[in-house]
Amino acid sequence: MVTRLIRLTVSVAIFTLFFAGCGGKAPRPIMQYGVENLSPSQRTIWPPLPEVPRYKYAGQLTGWENFPDASDEDRKKAEIAVRWLVGLDEKNGVENQDDKLGLRRPQTGITDELGRIYVTDVGQHAVVVFDEPAGTLKIWNRARGSTPFAIPVGIALGPNKQILVADAGLGQIIRLDREGNPVGEIGSDSLQRPTGLARDPVNKLIYVSDTRAHDIKVFNDAGELMEIIGAPGMKPGTFNSPTHLAFHNRQLYVADTLNARVQIFNEDGDFVHSFGNLGIKIGNMVRPKGVTADSEGNIYVVESLHDHLLIYDAKGRFLLPIGGTGQEIGQFFLPSGIWTDGHGRIFIADMFNGRVIILNFLGGSE
Repeated sequence: MVTRLIRLTVSVAIFTLFFAGCGGKAPRPIMQYGVENLSPSQRTIWPPLPEVPRYKYAGQLTGWENFPDASDEDRKKAEIAVRWLVGLDEKNGVENQDDKLGLRRPQTGITDELGRIYVTDVGQHAVVVFDEPAGTLKIWNRARGSTPFAIPVGIALGPNKQILVADAGLGQIIRLDREGNPVGEIGSDSLQRPTGLARDPVNKLIYVSDTRAHDIKVFNDAGELMEIIGAPGMKPGTFNSPTHLAFHNRQLYVADTLNARVQIFNEDGDFVHSFGNLGIKIGNMVRPKGVTADSEGNIYVVESLHDHLLIYDAKGRFLLPIGGTGQEIGQFFLPSGIWTDGHGRIFIADMFNGRVIILNFLGGSE
């Protein structure tokens, strides 16, 4: 335990020193999204012309590649520090993608008011932080004390500038401060396998999908269990392995994954409506995972089994698919979570491609 704490302290110091620049003398790396040098013809849009475009490819997040101004020497030193932290053999080199500093198996994420992007990553057993204002990439792997994250999945902005992380392996919601320091836990005596996470900032409630218990548990900001929504089943308001959550427009969106549908509840926890059906057509759901909504009420669902992003209107009517299996722009490989920010951007955790894809919503849902 002591050795691990020493590794963590030294690694953080090395990482900060060589990525942020010694003594502030080195220029701050500029975060880029990989679209800066694309020609207009390469900036994919959906739907394609001659229809009116609604979405445009805006880049991706992978890790070091988003900070091209960082020197090769700085990259190597930071990679060595992180490899040492997790106990990797230095003889293995850093050419293997799984050894590189960045995303491995991203699950979902959030963006805060300063533009920082936080991504949960079960491959890293950590939260990967793309800090655009500071020009840094950080990896937070401590859940409490010297205990690392096990299976971090859901993430949400919490009270008092906290970051909340649902760890399915530890069976807890971990509280972190904005520097990644553990400051507490929620649900140790009530959660079985927490995955999805969302917060209502007005009513100060934290929603957790407990996948193994087939319900949604509701906590207040103090961490007290206030309510349980649903139970195992197929009827409206019941669940079969719910996973990802989102809270938008005063409504809670639940990916009811093994019931192949999305259910929507009001802020009082009452069932409003659901949509989604099993089927072989694009627009049907088989394994819905990530779910979110935008400012115009459009609902986005990640169909993980068939590698699609499915877009619906506020009433659940199917509008547009984006995706297909692959590694090219507009393709996915077992995607997971999804979230939006205040700038019209949509982020999709493309899990087995080890990246987060970013789209711009161009408006005009009708």
